[in-house]
Amino acid sequence: MIIRKLYRFEAAHIVRNCSSDRCKYSLHGHSFRCELELTADRLDAGQMVYDFGLLKRHVKDFLDAFDHATLFWERESAQFRRAVERHSRRWIRMPVSPTAEQLSRVIFVGARALLAATERANGDEAARVHSVTLHETDTGCAQCFEDDADNPAMGVVDPARIAFSPAVKAEWRDPRMWDKLLSGARFKTPRPAVQIARRA
Repeated sequence: MIIRKLYRFEAAHIVRNCSSDRCKYSLHGHSFRCELELTADRLDAGQMVYDFGLLKRHVKDFLDAFDHATLFWERESAQFRRAVERHSRRWIRMPVSPTAEQLSRVIFVGARALLAATERANGDEAARVHSVTLHETDTGCAQCFEDDADNPAMGVVDPARIAFSPAVKAEWRDPRMWDKLLSGARFKTPRPAVQIARRA
């Protein structure tokens, strides 16, 4: 079974080496829609693939980081990087170019890592990221599956090379969330308050 959660964010990027002069030479923005799909071959104690309420924690903070942020490739010139980091409070530096295709991979890898680091408390251990579909416009999107996220021929998306501005981190419930994730920390989830006995 597959469940889907929709997120929206506004972001700016520049896409080097593409065919369009407008995209490769100018910062520009999009109203992105991100569909995060989770899958499982069994349901949890609440008869869900995964409780949507749990996605309001770390995964929501991660995806909210992209909102009103300038997204840029770590291979930009030092002058460009300095200008973005100086003149934009909200930015994300990534190991790949911020195309819709690569952004879907970055989001897949980040969501997967956060989900894997979250302790499961309600029999939801089977839930995992199935895909990320990122709509850059009303008519164009990119969809990433696990094979895409892990394909080195598309570039390596290493979470340790994804950098968030201090202003982005300051807005998270836990400003050290990403640092904790990279250090191997586990994130706790609340245990269900009520247990209903099964019939004999």
